[in-house]
Amino acid sequence: MLHFYLNDHRISTAEPAGSALLDFIRYQQHLKGTKIGCREGDCGACTVLVGELDANGTIRYQSMTSCLTPLGNAHGKHIVTVEGINAAGGQLTPVQQAIVQEGGSQCGFCTVGFVMSLTGHSLSSKPATPETALAAIDGNICRCTGYKSLERATAALTGQLQERPATEALSWLAEQQFVPAYFKAMPTRLAALQAELQEPTTHATGVGGITNGSFVNGPNGFAAAARQVLGGGTDLLVQRLEQMRETPVRLVYDLAELRGISPVDERGRVTLGAATTAEQLRASEMMNQLFPRLPEYLKLVSSTPIRNMGTVAGNFINASPIGDLTIFFLALDAEVTLVGPTQDARVLPLHELYQGYKQLAKFPEEQVTAISFRAPRPGEFFHFEKVSKRTHLDIASVNSAAWLQAKDGIIQAARISAGGVGPIPLRLHRTAAFLEGREVNIETLQAANQVAQQEIHPISDARGSAEYKRLLLRQLLFAHFLQFFPERLAMQELLAAN
Repeated sequence: MLHFYLNDHRISTAEPAGSALLDFIRYQQHLKGTKIGCREGDCGACTVLVGELDANGTIRYQSMTSCLTPLGNAHGKHIVTVEGINAAGGQLTPVQQAIVQEGGSQCGFCTVGFVMSLTGHSLSSKPATPETALAAIDGNICRCTGYKSLERATAALTGQLQERPATEALSWLAEQQFVPAYFKAMPTRLAALQAELQEPTTHATGVGGITNGSFVNGPNGFAAAARQVLGGGTDLLVQRLEQMRETPVRLVYDLAELRGISPVDERGRVTLGAATTAEQLRASEMMNQLFPRLPEYLKLVSSTPIRNMGTVAGNFINASPIGDLTIFFLALDAEVTLVGPTQDARVLPLHELYQGYKQLAKFPEEQVTAISFRAPRPGEFFHFEKVSKRTHLDIASVNSAAWLQAKDGIIQAARISAGGVGPIPLRLHRTAAFLEGREVNIETLQAANQVAQQEIHPISDARGSAEYKRLLLRQLLFAHFLQFFPERLAMQELLAAN
């Protein structure tokens, strides 16, 4: 059985853990305010809030697209739909009122998603700014109203949230009717639920592998029965929703041993748990110190609700030739730890994981448990670029990352990765080898591009022609070096022009 709170009500269900939370909300609980839109996480019409109790006994709410949220991932949490934020008597919340006042709703289909995302923003512990408010709705699409009215509503809401106290914010939000009063009792309720789930005699699921609030594990932490590993669900629930409903799954999204980011160890390496999400990467203080432009890079990766769900290992194992996190970590020469039910753990360089289109150098029963990479050092450069039809909330036409060591204008070592230009996520080994020992100048870049063009094999598809993708890779290669050596290359270009 799965146990969680849905709005103000305790839920216990034997529905398949691999089914979509959206379908449970609409068809089992008959809460029709959460809409069915694209079923791919793009439109945001199905956005709900997922509240998880942290170590301090407070609930952290995140927006998630319920069409891609496995029902099993609701276990032990507080799920909030639009019905769960409505005040008694039908009075509008400040979020809803701001949208009404600014004319931010026309057909109304998308409005619920905007309301839930902005309510989640209101519940955030971070300061409310115009930038954070707009970022909160980056996963919501409106097709008929126009965004200026929604931006005005967001600005008005930000002004109101300036009065939100830094402590006891939940009480203030309830008093201001951003959320109903029952929210104040939810930390106590969730704590009691989790304590109940830890009791030895309680709840096991035959589908999710959940027992006593954790997971049924065999040797090396694996379920005794063969199960489909399911993390954030952002890929599997798009491609195989009906199959996931019928398949026994092993949920790993909430496994503590698979989450988190370690400090730099004595070898200078950083280790990520396989179920670490893209948003956890973006929010990590240490990762931001290592990669000062990380928020800018990850802003290009999907949207806030999807980053809240999608895991690093899930992006790797999906084996998409344009996986953003895969391309990012390929340039860092990352390694993955693979563990099976009978074998000892083995470590594999990430670039050796891909053997062909959607073909992986792993046994079917093996699971990625960790990812590690050497932290960048002084004198090393890293940069990530992505081109897509939409700036945000879109998959790449071509993406690329570069890591360099350079001294006195001479490249000491290089790694270049590229996506969308071959059947697998590529490490451009020959291009990197060509760059090593050469001076940073325009001639070197032009020659390196010629090598890169021989390493790639793009095809024409919906994201662009093969010729266009070749042009994009050239431009991204140049963009990396302009980011690393702007003054040096700009001066050379100026001299060449004269």
